[in-house]
Amino acid sequence: MKKVIVLFLLLGFAACQQQQPDPFPTPVLDPSTSVALRWGQMTLSIMYQLPLNTPTYGSRSLGYAGLTMYECVVNGTTTHRSLAAQLSGLTALPLPESGQMYNYPLALNAGQAAILKNLFAFAPTDRLRRVDSLEAAINGEFISITQPDVVTRSASYGKAVAEAIFTWSKTDGGFEGYKRNFDPGYSFPHGAGYWNPPINGQIVSGFPLHPTWGKNRTFAPANSTLPVPEMTAYSTNRSSAYYKEFAAVYTKNQTLTPEEKAIAAWWGDDPTETFSPPGHSYNLANIVVKTAGPNLVKAAETYARVGMAVADGFVNCWKAKYTYHCERPSTYVRANIDPAWTQFWPEPPFPAFYSGHSVQSAASATVLEALYGTSFQFVDTSHQGRPRDQIRKIDYVPRTFNSFWATAEEAALSRFYGGIHTRQDNEIGLAEGKKIGQHINELTWSR
Repeated sequence: MKKVIVLFLLLGFAACQQQQPDPFPTPVLDPSTSVALRWGQMTLSIMYQLPLNTPTYGSRSLGYAGLTMYECVVNGTTTHRSLAAQLSGLTALPLPESGQMYNYPLALNAGQAAILKNLFAFAPTDRLRRVDSLEAAINGEFISITQPDVVTRSASYGKAVAEAIFTWSKTDGGFEGYKRNFDPGYSFPHGAGYWNPPINGQIVSGFPLHPTWGKNRTFAPANSTLPVPEMTAYSTNRSSAYYKEFAAVYTKNQTLTPEEKAIAAWWGDDPTETFSPPGHSYNLANIVVKTAGPNLVKAAETYARVGMAVADGFVNCWKAKYTYHCERPSTYVRANIDPAWTQFWPEPPFPAFYSGHSVQSAASATVLEALYGTSFQFVDTSHQGRPRDQIRKIDYVPRTFNSFWATAEEAALSRFYGGIHTRQDNEIGLAEGKKIGQHINELTWSR
């Protein structure tokens, strides 16, 4: 009898376990929305460990890719309006022929293929072939249910939009930026408090990355007028705010917990190993679209807002970096606190103030909040399946969040844990990113 009862209880427990609802159920996406999602994923597939790609050039590319996606579908709706004549220097874009039928998912399909091949013309041939393969596969899915003339007209329209946006992109200051990542002719200041090329860095370079990127055109005109924020004045006095900022980084690096190390690694996003920091934000857009299941135009709007937000974030951040040429904690700590110190995470090849991770994560979170609310539960799977970091003994385990802003705060904090940014760098980056995202939100998206 006891065996029967135990068996009954075990079966009952198993049944309860099976009936537990999935806390993050994946909606069945509309086929049109699926087209947008697949192109968002393809974009990051191209960017993953892409030689010559950088956070700066990558962010710019995401801005144009997301905008192209949106503009290829916006004229098929009665709820949204084009951003032409709202963005810096973009006066007009091609329009659909009046009275003609279009399949806007096919327009998006053609537009994404065209813009990605233009933006990433330097990518390996096999990656560009993936673009052609996806375009052909999506065409095949819609051809059987779409009249031939509509198929042709829609693809032509999408390509025309993409070509117009790409032509406009050539005048922003960052065109083919991958050809001049490091400028040997750039003269950066030397002395106490100034940036030095990293000893323990992501890559070996004696010059800083894209020193003139801060002069590039922004997408939202309002983001070009943001003043460079002030930073704490240099000092070696132990009671000064400057000293305390760097001493806090040093102290924290002595006592990092396994969880703090995992956070530093999750948001590291070295472009030679991942799809870069802005790619992480764009992947959050992928996850949100997959989780929320919006209609096609909202999905495209999601990519456009995130892409332009991170692009403008990097322009403004680089303006500050090359105004101050501020040193990293490694330089200051070794000169004033501990000559033998090495930070936990490899540092990138450009000045510190303020944090690029912080500004672009905050800008992205701000635009996602505007679209999906301040409370949105999801799992960040960006690095799921990535091999264990054997040097630091860290596994890449997906992370759960209850809001977009929580991702921004954690991304910022990761740089403090990594030993490559002070809290000031991160806090100001978050504040500036929120302003930048708000300016993207303030564009007129709805009719």
